[in-house]
Amino acid sequence: MIVVMKPEAAEGELEQVLETVPEEEYDSHVFRGVERTVIGLIGEGADKETLKNRLASHPSVEKVIAILDPYKLTSWKFKPEKTVIELGRVKIGGKAPVVMAGPCAVENEEQLLTTAREVKKAGAEILRGGAFKPRTSPYSFHGLGERGLKLLARAREETGLKIVTELMDIEHLGLVAEYTDIIQIGARNMQNYPLLSAIGSLRQPVMLKRGMSATIREWLLAAEYIMTEGNHQVILCERGIRTFGEETRNTLDLSSVPLVKEISHLPVIVDPSHGTGRWELVRPMARAAVACGADGLIIEVHPEPRRALSDGPQSLRPDKFHLLMQEIKEMGSYDDRNTDRVLPSAI
Repeated sequence: MIVVMKPEAAEGELEQVLETVPEEEYDSHVFRGVERTVIGLIGEGADKETLKNRLASHPSVEKVIAILDPYKLTSWKFKPEKTVIELGRVKIGGKAPVVMAGPCAVENEEQLLTTAREVKKAGAEILRGGAFKPRTSPYSFHGLGERGLKLLARAREETGLKIVTELMDIEHLGLVAEYTDIIQIGARNMQNYPLLSAIGSLRQPVMLKRGMSATIREWLLAAEYIMTEGNHQVILCERGIRTFGEETRNTLDLSSVPLVKEISHLPVIVDPSHGTGRWELVRPMARAAVACGADGLIIEVHPEPRRALSDGPQSLRPDKFHLLMQEIKEMGSYDDRNTDRVLPSAI
């Protein structure tokens, strides 16, 4: 359930309300918004109606709302203000789309630094690159591991770009968290619940990719696993789902962007590279993603796609990426475009 405090409620009154909640039955999540504070209670207490009435009778409580939907912490009911992930001056979920770009896999120093300089010059704010790569074939390139992470850190030091890279297992949680700014959870791990819970114990932004066969409900509930552990800095990433189509790698479900925004306060970005698997489709689908309200893009860029050790067919050359960035800039910020972004009114 959601407890909405009155705007004038003091910190001491908030503590009094929290003291009435049985700790053994409910986890309390406090969100301090611009106008009021909201408490989200997650649990299966035996007598919810009695607790609801007790909370509602408190003089500093404005109202108590029961949440019947499966989505709790990801819901607008829990947080009536849009979540914005801030990494210094980079704001994911703000007025302008944020672009993450770089190679699928970190191959060597020259390849990574060349790409980082190019995407920085084009206007990207975050460098993507895989140090640990989950591959369908056991004989494919699986990444450089810690050496790849160190190369990413060097690229960040030189260019100022933030870093997003993938975490594959709990074993490497501390190592990846040490080097990266955003931890990526790939499609194959979207429902790896022990891994999601472990990441929830951190206070580091997480980009959660939609599973290749996952429904919207399953995707959001995966985010709940992270958030119930206390980490509310979650970015959702639509990267295409598996359908009957054979002409593209996946089917990029752009309808998920406005749909999720109606349900959740979390920022949503789009990956048109994995969503299509074809470099010539990346630019038009990236523009479409921005037009339908995506908070950002994650694009694969490689100086020589034909020689890439991973996902060359879906990688843009730097010149094509520069062109895409110019096209996105011409579309303007969300305030400049006439997009129907459905944002529920505050509680």
